[in-house]
Amino acid sequence: MGDIVIYHNPKCSKSRQTLQLLKDNGVHPRVVEYLKTPPDEDTLARILGMLEMEPIDLIRVTEDLYGELGLEAHKKDRQAILKAMVENPILIERPIVFKDNQARVGRPPEAVLELLS
Repeated sequence: MGDIVIYHNPKCSKSRQTLQLLKDNGVHPRVVEYLKTPPDEDTLARILGMLEMEPIDLIRVTEDLYGELGLEAHKKDRQAILKAMVENPILIERPIVFKDNQARVGRPPEAVLELLS
């Protein structure tokens, strides 16, 4: 099995649940607290490719900052949303779990189990 990495926010209950689910399945992933060490634009673009998502699909539209930055008006502008996520990693949906060239968002946490098979 390849290395497993989780983009984790310890303050997020879904992120904590996903990390625990991995551990309960015998997986001890490398934990990246992405708010402390956020991805750069190229890394985020690769993650989106692995997820087969557009930036708007991975942004937390419920975050107050989404509204404060007026991102709703730019939701079809891939580059603007990507830039906002890089500059404000709190906007990135979490958790994200990676293995090899695959990734899953842990919402629900059980979605990441696909990576373990």
